[in-house]
Amino acid sequence: MNRTAAIKPQDILVFSTLRNEKIRLPYFLRYYRDMGASHFLIVENGSDDGTREYLMDQPDVSLWSSGKSYKRARFGVDWLNWLQMKYGHGHWTLVVDPDEFLVYPFCDTRPLPALCDWLDASSIKSFSAMLLDMYPKGPLIDVAYRSGQDPMEIASWFDSGNYMIAKNHKFGNLWIQGGPRAREFFYDRPRRAPALNKIPLVKWDRSYAYVSSTHMLLPRGLNLVYDEWGGEKASGCLLHAKFLNTFSAKAKEELTRAQHYAASHEYKAYAAKMDENPDLWCKWSERYINWRQLEILGLMSKGNWA
Repeated sequence: MNRTAAIKPQDILVFSTLRNEKIRLPYFLRYYRDMGASHFLIVENGSDDGTREYLMDQPDVSLWSSGKSYKRARFGVDWLNWLQMKYGHGHWTLVVDPDEFLVYPFCDTRPLPALCDWLDASSIKSFSAMLLDMYPKGPLIDVAYRSGQDPMEIASWFDSGNYMIAKNHKFGNLWIQGGPRAREFFYDRPRRAPALNKIPLVKWDRSYAYVSSTHMLLPRGLNLVYDEWGGEKASGCLLHAKFLNTFSAKAKEELTRAQHYAASHEYKAYAAKMDENPDLWCKWSERYINWRQLEILGLMSKGNWA
């Protein structure tokens, strides 16, 4: 269902690839509509839960369906790079999963178009957001998620510290790991924990390309989203609502499909731990309040955006 003819020159576009996420989609779409996104370009990969049918009924969604290998499409990167090249040129494009919710300085009073206008005025072409894993207090299965619900009503806690940062000298991006996934699922091998660095918002040009998820881009200059000289550049966070009561079944399904990075080692770790019905909360967990709290904790920055 290609509705891209409705896209206007100043529209902010959201790109995503997903599978069997119908339960998450009502809130996901509403969240980014309320923030000022105008059109969603989504690749649906073999869903059988009604995801495809739901998205086809959304007037601001253009939908492509593929039953091909997610792994052979470089975990969906090739699909979205092609769509961004064809439809994203000249637009601010936001690439997010249906469990990722962007927060940034002043997001409670300034919608996405205001952020993008400031980035344009400042000649900034890419905006980073650290992936912040959110989780409930208590076992994941204790509270059922309802379709359309704000997932942060359930998964309202996060780790304020416990992060490792290094520079990737090949691409120039920062590499961030840690948080609850490192301490619970990769406690014995933290360097194998998932990357938390993201550059999801870019003023797209058809010559650009993501290399690995939204962790890094080409040309490499787009990855310099930090100040090497001791200052701070504006940045945000992606509140990552992966850890709901739906997670256990999702982890087992993805392990069986074996379509994820590095022989699905991440999902092997999840599946092994989920049999214990883990509680990710600990005495150092922080309850989420707002973006200002994240700035105070040093997890994001308003830089020189006043």
